[in-house]
Amino acid sequence: MTSTPMSSPAHPFDIWAPLASAMTLVVDGTEHPMVSADGGWWTAREVDATPGADYGYRVDGDETVLPDPRSRRQPDGVHALSRVDDPGAFAWTDSDWTGRQLGGGVIYELHIGTFTPGGTLDSAIEKLDHLVSLGVDFVEVLPVNGFNGTHNWGYDGVLWYAVSESYGGPEAYRRFVDACHARGLAVIQDVVYNHLGPSGNYLPRFGPFLHEASANTWGSSVNLDEPVVRRYILDNLRLWLDDYHVDGLRLDAVHALVDTSDTHILQEMAEETDALSAHLRKPLTLIAESDLNDPTLITPREAGGYGLLAQWSDDFHHAVHVALSRETTGYYGDFAKLESLEKVLTRGFYHDGTYSSFRERDHGKPIDTESMPTWRLVVTNQNHDQIGNRAIGDRLAATLDHGQLAIAAVLTLAGPFTPMLFMGEEWGASTPWQFFTSHPEPELGTATAEGRIREFEKMGWDPAVVPDPQDPATFENSKLDWAEAESGDHARLLALYRELAIVRRTVPDLTDPRFAELSVEHVDTDAQRTMIIRRGATTIAVNFGESPVTLAVGGTTLLSTDAAADVSADSTTLPGHSAVILG
Repeated sequence: MTSTPMSSPAHPFDIWAPLASAMTLVVDGTEHPMVSADGGWWTAREVDATPGADYGYRVDGDETVLPDPRSRRQPDGVHALSRVDDPGAFAWTDSDWTGRQLGGGVIYELHIGTFTPGGTLDSAIEKLDHLVSLGVDFVEVLPVNGFNGTHNWGYDGVLWYAVSESYGGPEAYRRFVDACHARGLAVIQDVVYNHLGPSGNYLPRFGPFLHEASANTWGSSVNLDEPVVRRYILDNLRLWLDDYHVDGLRLDAVHALVDTSDTHILQEMAEETDALSAHLRKPLTLIAESDLNDPTLITPREAGGYGLLAQWSDDFHHAVHVALSRETTGYYGDFAKLESLEKVLTRGFYHDGTYSSFRERDHGKPIDTESMPTWRLVVTNQNHDQIGNRAIGDRLAATLDHGQLAIAAVLTLAGPFTPMLFMGEEWGASTPWQFFTSHPEPELGTATAEGRIREFEKMGWDPAVVPDPQDPATFENSKLDWAEAESGDHARLLALYRELAIVRRTVPDLTDPRFAELSVEHVDTDAQRTMIIRRGATTIAVNFGESPVTLAVGGTTLLSTDAAADVSADSTTLPGHSAVILG
């Protein structure tokens, strides 16, 4: 009988290095020659993996000792030795935690480094009660895995199994998840499986982890033709969901995964997640970020899809952004009319096979609105990408008034999809959220800054106003100012978000997942820009224009963004830039 080739390490120090002719394990300064095994694996099973021990690998006698590709802790950075971490040593208190289902839920996206002044997982715990007051169910954390430098967005990670020491390392991460669960908050971790960062990526020294024949925006593609690399990803997925007690993963830019196998890696992720969910007896969630507008991702496997639970819908963001700001440059151009928002609300995608002027081709596929629940689409009026990838990282609050920000909140939280808030939007934060990096290598820092400037010069921006990603001030300026939430229009908007949370949880129509229970009418003229959204017996009326309008809808006011709104049994007069929810 032939044995099945090993695809995961059988011992903590086992390592896959098919490109090496000799391997040496170095533990606390002592060298241990490794033995070659089948399938490109190397082993030193006589060596104990003692918690706290520092270790690494010497490839082909090279002087440099490399960190473990599966390292769970990097106390001295991504170029230094790994440290043995004992996940079983943490005293979890969440044994009664049964998870959260995505349907009906609210997500809150945050970046650990800029969410609080301290910028750590422990300091983030201090703000969790604030999220509870907003009716949040899921805390979505931008990537925390090992990256070079002291701060960045997290998408330049090179050690997927480690939690960055700048945030507190693995123990702090466990404390954060445990604290979330204690408050009834589920945790979604943002993970990046489509590329690795430019500094500290030693995977190619060990084996063919990357596919040099194909690349995406950020570098070489991950080699999904190799079974061990696929398992490397799937084991990482399980690490978060099992060892770290995380409730879900947000999968970054899955359109950049190059996979020609019979079973797509996304389907394998869904299958493994469902199996683990059944074993743990709690919901586990996979949410894809995709630029494809393809419902195959969230179609159940028995119906021919990949079986992921949900995906982002950027079309909602674009339609809301343009309806409020009237900005029509770049990919916003196709969303200039309110009919785009009506289509998104009633059909999920705007581009569902239609022509995209930005892409200069037809784009997307239609959603089967008879079978697809609306909550499978995660939507935002702001998120880290749509703010941070603007030239100066300006939020909606930089250009919209209080009434317009309130409309954005109503459309997102009272709309048919799963809403996701971006940290600080609930009080109209005035702080920007900019693109920041801290590459220690001068040449890499210079290339990043110059590339950013060139990118926006092409769009007509003055290079002088584009923040330098490497300037520490760019990072510091992006941190939330929590004090401003306590006064003025900031406090007024925060109160509205909290009121919306109550209405959303008490009015069943607002979490009804059936497209069939929703209809939309709009008027888009020079004199009037309004929308009426009917969700069962509940009506949402919106005035995007500046002048008051009277609409032929009425009822009981469940929520109003403007005290001057006049509601009767059969009509509603809305001031400019306002909305009401009627029962």
